[in-house]
Amino acid sequence: MTKVPNFHGYHIRKWYLQIEDTLAGETGQPADGAPLRKIVIAAAIHNPYAGRFEQDLSRFIEPSPQLGLEFGRRIREAAADQTIESYGKACLVGIDGEYEHGNALLTNPAANPIRDALGGGKSWVPSTGKRGGPGTVIDVPLAHKDALYVRSHYDTVTAMFNDAPNRDELLIIWAFATRGRLNARLGGLQASDIRGQDGLV
Repeated sequence: MTKVPNFHGYHIRKWYLQIEDTLAGETGQPADGAPLRKIVIAAAIHNPYAGRFEQDLSRFIEPSPQLGLEFGRRIREAAADQTIESYGKACLVGIDGEYEHGNALLTNPAANPIRDALGGGKSWVPSTGKRGGPGTVIDVPLAHKDALYVRSHYDTVTAMFNDAPNRDELLIIWAFATRGRLNARLGGLQASDIRGQDGLV
Protein backbone atom coordinates (compact mmCIF):
# COMPACT_ATOMS: atom_id res chain seq x y z
CA MET A 1 0.00 0.00 0.00
CA THR A 2 1.38 3.40 -0.99
CA LYS A 3 1.81 5.87 1.87
CA VAL A 4 1.75 9.62 1.30
CA PRO A 5 5.19 11.14 2.04
CA ASN A 6 5.21 13.47 5.05
CA PHE A 7 8.95 14.06 5.50
CA HIS A 8 11.17 14.92 2.53
CA GLY A 9 9.88 12.06 0.39
CA TYR A 10 9.58 9.54 3.24
CA HIS A 11 6.46 8.50 5.12
CA ILE A 12 7.35 8.45 8.82
CA ARG A 13 4.68 6.91 11.00
CA LYS A 14 6.31 7.44 14.35
CA TRP A 15 9.39 8.71 16.17
CA TYR A 16 10.73 6.98 19.28
CA LEU A 17 12.95 8.17 22.11
CA GLN A 18 14.47 5.99 24.84
CA ILE A 19 16.70 7.39 27.60
CA GLU A 20 18.40 5.55 30.44
CA ASP A 21 20.71 6.93 33.11
CA THR A 22 22.96 4.50 34.99
CA LEU A 23 24.25 5.69 38.37
CA ALA A 24 25.91 2.49 39.59
CA GLY A 25 27.30 -0.73 38.17
CA GLU A 26 25.85 -4.23 38.31
CA THR A 27 27.30 -4.87 41.77
CA GLY A 28 26.16 -1.51 43.11
CA GLN A 29 29.55 0.17 42.76
CA PRO A 30 28.88 3.92 42.28
CA ALA A 31 29.77 5.58 39.01
CA ASP A 32 33.34 6.80 38.70
CA GLY A 33 32.19 10.27 37.75
CA ALA A 34 29.00 11.34 36.01
CA PRO A 35 26.19 8.84 35.40
CA LEU A 36 26.10 7.13 32.01
CA ARG A 37 23.27 8.34 29.83
CA LYS A 38 22.30 6.22 26.82
CA ILE A 39 19.87 7.60 24.27
CA VAL A 40 18.08 5.75 21.48
CA ILE A 41 16.25 7.62 18.73
CA ALA A 42 14.35 5.74 16.03
CA ALA A 43 11.96 6.41 13.17
CA ALA A 44 9.39 3.97 11.76
CA ILE A 45 9.51 4.61 8.02
CA HIS A 46 7.37 3.13 5.24
CA ASN A 47 9.40 0.83 3.00
CA PRO A 48 8.34 1.46 -0.62
CA TYR A 49 10.24 -1.66 -1.73
CA ALA A 50 8.51 -4.09 0.63
CA GLY A 51 7.55 -7.29 -1.14
CA ARG A 52 9.65 -6.75 -4.26
CA PHE A 53 13.23 -6.55 -5.45
CA GLU A 54 14.60 -3.17 -6.55
CA GLN A 55 18.07 -3.02 -8.06
CA ASP A 56 18.57 0.74 -7.73
CA LEU A 57 18.04 2.14 -4.22
CA SER A 58 19.53 5.55 -5.00
CA ARG A 59 16.17 7.33 -4.96
CA PHE A 60 15.63 6.01 -1.43
CA ILE A 61 19.06 7.18 -0.31
CA GLU A 62 19.00 10.59 -2.01
CA PRO A 63 16.88 12.50 0.57
CA SER A 64 18.46 10.71 3.55
CA PRO A 65 20.62 13.72 4.57
CA GLN A 66 17.36 15.36 5.66
CA LEU A 67 16.69 12.33 7.82
CA GLY A 68 20.16 12.74 9.32
CA LEU A 69 19.51 16.39 10.07
CA GLU A 70 16.37 15.47 11.98
CA PHE A 71 18.14 12.77 13.97
CA GLY A 72 20.82 15.34 14.74
CA ARG A 73 18.27 17.86 15.97
CA ARG A 74 16.64 15.24 18.16
CA ILE A 75 19.87 14.03 19.75
CA ARG A 76 20.90 17.57 20.65
CA GLU A 77 17.52 18.03 22.31
CA ALA A 78 17.63 14.68 24.14
CA ALA A 79 21.22 15.15 25.33
CA ALA A 80 20.14 18.27 27.23
CA ASP A 81 23.54 20.00 26.91
CA GLN A 82 25.49 16.84 27.80
CA THR A 83 28.37 15.94 25.50
CA ILE A 84 27.92 12.83 23.40
CA GLU A 85 31.04 10.62 23.31
CA SER A 86 29.78 7.41 21.69
CA TYR A 87 27.46 6.43 18.91
CA GLY A 88 26.04 3.45 17.04
CA LYS A 89 23.32 2.69 14.51
CA ALA A 90 21.01 -0.12 13.47
CA CYS A 91 18.09 -1.00 11.25
CA LEU A 92 15.16 -3.25 11.96
CA VAL A 93 13.33 -4.20 8.78
CA GLY A 94 9.76 -5.45 8.61
CA ILE A 95 9.45 -8.98 7.26
CA ASP A 96 8.29 -7.95 3.78
CA GLY A 97 11.50 -5.97 3.29
CA GLU A 98 15.17 -6.72 2.69
CA TYR A 99 17.98 -6.03 5.13
CA GLU A 100 19.49 -3.91 2.33
CA HIS A 101 16.54 -1.52 2.49
CA GLY A 102 17.37 -0.60 6.08
CA ASN A 103 21.08 -0.28 5.39
CA ALA A 104 20.29 2.19 2.61
CA LEU A 105 19.34 4.78 5.24
CA LEU A 106 22.41 4.19 7.41
CA THR A 107 25.03 5.20 4.84
CA ASN A 108 27.20 8.33 4.95
CA PRO A 109 24.65 10.69 3.35
CA ALA A 110 22.40 10.16 6.40
CA ALA A 111 25.20 9.71 8.94
CA ASN A 112 27.29 12.79 8.19
CA PRO A 113 24.67 15.33 9.39
CA ILE A 114 24.49 13.40 12.67
CA ARG A 115 28.27 13.60 13.05
CA ASP A 116 28.01 17.34 12.44
CA ALA A 117 25.31 17.68 15.10
CA LEU A 118 27.68 16.10 17.62
CA GLY A 119 30.48 18.50 16.78
CA GLY A 120 32.17 15.95 14.54
CA GLY A 121 32.91 12.25 14.64
CA LYS A 122 36.07 10.81 13.13
CA SER A 123 35.51 7.08 13.64
CA TRP A 124 33.12 4.96 11.61
CA VAL A 125 29.82 4.19 13.28
CA PRO A 126 29.38 0.61 14.53
CA SER A 127 26.28 -0.89 13.00
CA THR A 128 23.95 -3.86 13.10
CA GLY A 129 20.51 -4.82 11.89
CA LYS A 130 18.01 -7.59 11.22
CA ARG A 131 14.49 -8.34 10.07
CA GLY A 132 11.61 -8.75 12.47
CA GLY A 133 8.22 -7.58 13.59
CA PRO A 134 6.80 -5.41 16.38
CA GLY A 135 8.43 -6.12 19.72
CA THR A 136 11.67 -7.46 18.24
CA VAL A 137 14.61 -6.74 20.54
CA ILE A 138 17.74 -5.30 18.96
CA ASP A 139 21.15 -4.60 20.51
CA VAL A 140 22.87 -1.52 19.10
CA PRO A 141 26.67 -1.41 19.42
CA LEU A 142 28.40 1.71 20.71
CA ALA A 143 31.96 2.98 20.27
CA HIS A 144 33.75 6.29 20.78
CA LYS A 145 32.86 8.76 18.05
CA ASP A 146 36.45 9.92 17.49
CA ALA A 147 38.65 6.86 18.12
CA LEU A 148 37.61 3.23 17.81
CA TYR A 149 40.49 2.00 19.95
CA VAL A 150 39.08 3.55 23.13
CA ARG A 151 38.26 0.28 24.86
CA SER A 152 36.24 1.84 27.70
CA HIS A 153 33.58 2.99 25.25
CA TYR A 154 32.78 -0.41 23.71
CA ASP A 155 29.22 -0.90 24.85
CA THR A 156 25.70 -1.87 23.80
CA VAL A 157 22.24 -0.45 24.26
CA THR A 158 19.17 -2.65 23.94
CA ALA A 159 16.00 -1.30 22.34
CA MET A 160 12.51 -2.61 21.67
CA PHE A 161 9.60 -0.98 19.87
CA ASN A 162 6.23 -2.40 20.81
CA ASP A 163 4.36 -1.47 17.62
CA ALA A 164 7.03 -1.42 14.93
CA PRO A 165 8.14 -2.30 12.40
CA ASN A 166 5.04 -3.27 10.45
CA ARG A 167 5.58 -5.67 7.57
CA ASP A 168 6.07 -2.76 5.15
CA GLU A 169 8.16 -0.57 7.44
CA LEU A 170 11.70 -0.27 8.61
CA LEU A 171 13.07 1.24 11.77
CA ILE A 172 16.13 3.43 11.50
CA ILE A 173 17.81 3.52 14.90
CA TRP A 174 20.62 5.63 16.31
CA ALA A 175 22.09 5.22 19.77
CA PHE A 176 24.33 7.55 21.74
CA ALA A 177 26.14 7.64 25.08
CA THR A 178 27.59 10.45 27.16
CA ARG A 179 30.61 8.50 28.43
CA GLY A 180 32.20 5.06 28.52
CA ARG A 181 31.19 2.15 30.73
CA LEU A 182 31.07 2.78 34.46
CA ASN A 183 34.31 1.83 36.21
CA ALA A 184 35.92 0.57 32.99
CA ARG A 185 39.27 -0.96 33.92
CA LEU A 186 40.51 -3.06 31.02
CA GLY A 187 43.30 -0.73 29.90
CA GLY A 188 43.90 0.46 26.37
CA LEU A 189 43.72 3.95 24.94
CA GLN A 190 42.08 6.44 27.30
CA ALA A 191 39.52 8.91 25.98
CA SER A 192 41.67 11.72 27.37
CA ASP A 193 44.56 10.55 25.15
CA ILE A 194 42.73 10.55 21.80
CA ARG A 195 44.82 12.09 19.03
CA GLY A 196 41.94 12.29 16.56
CA GLN A 197 44.04 11.68 13.46
CA ASP A 198 42.37 8.76 11.71
CA GLY A 199 39.31 7.66 13.68
CA LEU A 200 41.28 4.86 15.33
CA VAL A 201 43.43 6.53 18.01
